[in-house]
Order: sequence, then C-alpha cells, then structure tokens
Amino acid sequence: MSDRPGNWRPGRQSSDPARTVVFEVLMDVEVNGAYANIVLPRAIRSARLNRQDAAYATNLAYSTLRMQGRWDAILTHCMNRSDIDPDVRVLLRMGTHQLLEFRTPPHAAINETVMLARNEVGTGASGFINAVLRRVSERTPKEWQEQLKKDHGKVNTVGFLSDWFSHPRWIVRALSESLRAHGRTHKDLVSVLRAHNEPAMVALVARDIPVEELRADIDRGHMISEPGHLVDSAVLLEGGDPGRVFAVKDGYAGIQDEGSQLVARAFASAPIEGPDEAWLDMCSGPGGKTATLAALNPTATIFANEVHQHRLDLVANAIGPWSDRINLRLGDGREIGPEEPGRYDRVLIDAPCTGIGALRRRPEARWNKEASDAFDLVKLQLSLLESGWEALRSGGVLGYSTCSPHLAETTAVMETFLAGREDAVVLNANEIATQEAVLDIRGGGNYLQLWPDQHKSDSMFLALIKKR
Repeated sequence: MSDRPGNWRPGRQSSDPARTVVFEVLMDVEVNGAYANIVLPRAIRSARLNRQDAAYATNLAYSTLRMQGRWDAILTHCMNRSDIDPDVRVLLRMGTHQLLEFRTPPHAAINETVMLARNEVGTGASGFINAVLRRVSERTPKEWQEQLKKDHGKVNTVGFLSDWFSHPRWIVRALSESLRAHGRTHKDLVSVLRAHNEPAMVALVARDIPVEELRADIDRGHMISEPGHLVDSAVLLEGGDPGRVFAVKDGYAGIQDEGSQLVARAFASAPIEGPDEAWLDMCSGPGGKTATLAALNPTATIFANEVHQHRLDLVANAIGPWSDRINLRLGDGREIGPEEPGRYDRVLIDAPCTGIGALRRRPEARWNKEASDAFDLVKLQLSLLESGWEALRSGGVLGYSTCSPHLAETTAVMETFLAGREDAVVLNANEIATQEAVLDIRGGGNYLQLWPDQHKSDSMFLALIKKR
C-alpha cells in the first residue's frame, strides 16, 4: 500500500507558506465577503509564519486588495476570456502585483504563482496562469500605464483614474465632486486617490495618560512611535501590535484614527448655553469616540446607544475606565427623540455611512460598496438627525459626522435637514476644530471635511448645529 497522501501528485512541490496564506485570505474576501483585517491575522497565526513571512503576507494581501482594479484592467489585455473562476482571478492578481508593484523577478513571481495554482487549483489552471503572467511581464509598469491611458483617451478621465488608481468609478466621481465643493480642485483628486493607496499607520489616542508616558510604554514593548500629524493626543505606531501596549490593554489609550479624535474633540468643545452634563452618543459602536468623549469631560454623563448587540459589546469593552459615567442602551436611535425630548445637552450622531473616507485602512471596502448604498443610507441619516434634534435641549449642540466625504451623505443631508428649521444655528466647525488641532484647518465654509493627503487622516466630516 502506498504511504503517499491522498492529494499527492507527481512532481508536486510545496508552495511558499506566506503566499498560501495570502491566497486563502483573498479567496475568503472574494467569495465570502470576509474582512481582511480580521481573517488575515488569524491565518498568519494558524500558519505559524515567522515575523518576516508574516510581514510579507500582510503587505501582499492588503496591497493586492487595494490595487486589484488596476490589475484587472491590465489582465484584460493579457487574456481573451473574462469568464474565469474566482480562484484563478485571485492568483492572477497576486502574480501581477508581485511583477509590477513589488518588482519581483519574473521567474520567481511567475514560478511561485504557478506552483501555488498547481497545488491549490490544478494543473490546467496553472498552465493558463503561467501564460497570462508571462504576457504581463513583457511590459514595464510605465508601459502598462501608457496602455491604460490609450484605453481611455485622456489622463484625467474618470475611466483612467479609476483603473490606474484602482477605485470604482462612482467613488472617483464622488471624491471629485466633494473636493470641488470644499474649495479644492480636480487636480487634487490624484493626490487623494494616491493617499488612499498608501497604508495608514496605526493611530493611538492618549485618553487618560500623557502622550509622553504612552510613547514610553510603546518603547518598553520594543516598538517605534512618532507624534500625530493632526492632534496632540495622537501617537502613531510604526509597525507592531498595538494590543501589546499596556496602556491600550488597560483602556487608558485606544486605537482611533486622528480624524475621529479631532471630531470628538471639536464636538466636546463646541460652545453651548446652560448645563453641560448629559451627552448622547447615538451611534456609539464600536466605542472609540464614546471613550474619548468620556476622557475629555470628567463631569459629563454619557448615554451610549447602539442598535446592534455585538457592537454594544464592543462599546462595553472600550469604556472600561469610565464605565461608571457611561450608560449603555441597546436600541434604535430613531426612537430616542420621541421617547426623551429635550433631555440632552449634547448629541453626537456618528452616522452609518458608506465609509469611503477610510479606504486607507480597509483595502477591500472600495469593492464592497455601490453608489446606490449612499442614497439608501441618506434616509437613515435624516431620520437619526430628526431624532437627535428632538432629543437635544434648547441651547445645546448637535454634532453630525460621517467617515465619508460623499456630498450625498454630508452637505446634502445637512441642507435637507436644515431647510426651514429656524431654531438651528450652524456653528463654524472648522474654526472650532482648529482650536483642537495642531494644524490650521480653517476655511472651506462651516463644515469640517478632512482629507488623507492634507491631514493624514480618514476623510471625516463634521457639522455642528446649535439649537436656539
């Protein structure tokens, strides 16, 4: 009896472990809609990759996801069929990324991808992949860029920008419109698209610990940090696991984008009339802003609402040191206004949105959204605003924020909400935010709109409305 394993094939060689992990993760994202930031660390631990292989797998997985739009556009020139299986498409994207972005020598990139295909998919697919990747390798990245320019006629067309910078066309259009509406030009679009394709550093917020102590804590964990770009409460990690930082474990610091930190600080410092004791965080999950708000005002009681139990559990885990001043509520935020009219001094609505302002951190997010998603969300956003306004007392302040620069979800929502509302006063969120930032971000009207290229943050939007 043969002692060969059941899947043994003549001439079979083992695949590179790091590339195997990447293939499995990208397939999970492609077929099952998995989140790469959740499944990738788990896969790396399961495969017991060493530090070097883990870093390579992380880079290849995230960057292939970001740039798959470019690779798909190039691959159309290298094969005469479009009806290929998901596993073959994923392998072609991985191989193309290694050839054109990593500049891996063709023999290595192609051979490793073909070996992976042979072991994971079959010999028939491996021959097809070998032929296609050899065609990809016949041109340099610059030559492929020129080819995509020819495909679309001009450099500044939505089609070329979408293909080359690997963004769905509707997102390119939405970003262009928002840039112009906020005083920037179409030329800035390339800068924003390029910033979306650069990996974002992990940002920590020092909530109940001095920044110097937080950085010393990071040093003790043999990790490197640098000061934040946007707010003085931020510390940026240059690699490493933030979960190993003692201050993060204890809850005195947390993971929070600098833009999100600034939104919380601007909301907390907006001027109001009368008492400042009861704050409502209407959409509080996963709890980062709730914890930051609690640290910013040691006397306020915060009411944190969340409609989903699993997200409310995340809030409970995030607020440890301030749990005695934070009341958790499981329920629909749209019901709070009618149930508790005029109860709150401040109301923050960090509304559900398309999330296209956080594409640096969520590489697969750009492929999981459709233009119609924004218009479906607008109805919910307006309903939350109506409820929050009813729950706000006279003299108080409402903050409306999204992690999206899409005008449909930002200024258009506010225009609809404010139309005919004589008891609303729009505060200058740019002026207020500048007082809390290390950069001067004044200008561009009353609404705050952050950008990844200018502010090194997610594209957070904030409107501050005072109730007469």
